[in-house]
Amino acid sequence: MTKRALVPPAFRAAANQLKMSPGIVSGGHVFLNGTTGSDPQGQMPLDPATQMRNAFDKIGSVLHEGGLTFDAIVEMTTYHVGLRDHFDLFDSIRLEYLTAPYPAWTAVEVAGLRRPGAVVEVRAIASTSPSG
Repeated sequence: MTKRALVPPAFRAAANQLKMSPGIVSGGHVFLNGTTGSDPQGQMPLDPATQMRNAFDKIGSVLHEGGLTFDAIVEMTTYHVGLRDHFDLFDSIRLEYLTAPYPAWTAVEVAGLRRPGAVVEVRAIASTSPSG
């Protein structure tokens, strides 16, 4: 099996330090790692909406590195600290990035995430095929 890492320039230092790839192309799909909403300096904003947009923007940069857009996403799992507190906000922000046909989606409430202060982590799978 051939696989190729997708590592946007802004992610290289973190990817090297953590020994991970933000995205892996394999078997006609791109598997994206879980992404929280830290800012470009690595700080976690206090505002949940900013965190959510940052997470989607980072996903977009990995997709772009692979020549893809958000339309390529076929499955998404989101992990939320306080899911019911910000589900409607997350859903509205999600729809700023994703369009029909919408990817399959599972939202899971968790007790905590690796990054202190993070309220959401987004994981996605995208298709490299134009037809999905």
